[in-house]
Amino acid sequence: MLALTLRDVRRGYAGGGAALVVAFFLLVAVLFPFAIGPDAAVLARVGGGVIWAAALLAALLPVERLVGPDLESGVLDQLRVRGVSLALVAAAKIVAHWTAFAPPLMLAAVIAAGLLDLSGATLLRVEIGLAIGTPGLAALAVATGALVAGLRGGSAVAGLVMLPLAVPLLIFGAGALDPVGGAGAFKLLGAVSLVLVAGAPFVAGAAMRAGME
Repeated sequence: MLALTLRDVRRGYAGGGAALVVAFFLLVAVLFPFAIGPDAAVLARVGGGVIWAAALLAALLPVERLVGPDLESGVLDQLRVRGVSLALVAAAKIVAHWTAFAPPLMLAAVIAAGLLDLSGATLLRVEIGLAIGTPGLAALAVATGALVAGLRGGSAVAGLVMLPLAVPLLIFGAGALDPVGGAGAFKLLGAVSLVLVAGAPFVAGAAMRAGME
């Protein structure tokens, strides 16, 4: 499982997946001020929510490459024949996906905060929220990737599956930026992320098993 995790991490970085996620994330942060105007007060008020929406969309980009290639190449069949639990394989993929996209995304959030004129306190809340919420995004992405693996037009279907399920993370992540009620939002964000991390390996494992039959 460690070898599988390291392999997927290397594939995420070497294949340009992490760079694509960061580039998309920053592109959204750059274009947003052009859409609503250069008013610093408005940008500061909505900038945190923009970062969370961009993070959600960026996490969706590599979904097709998380499970599909291993299903098509027979890697999952070989692991199953050797008695390896597919839920454990999915858990390794979640760790690998988080390692490949979350740290670069959190670094890019510092640049996005400057573009959106966020204060240091707001940036700190954004980073804490991303640290709590991105494991849930990674788990949801792997589960979605397993569900759409092998389907024609899987990327379009992945968006329809993943985005509605990620709405609680977006709501509580953006709500955590409120200095008054942010503590409660952090707790709810952590609870949702924990549920996704705990349940996604079993959902993804079942989807992989169905895809091989």
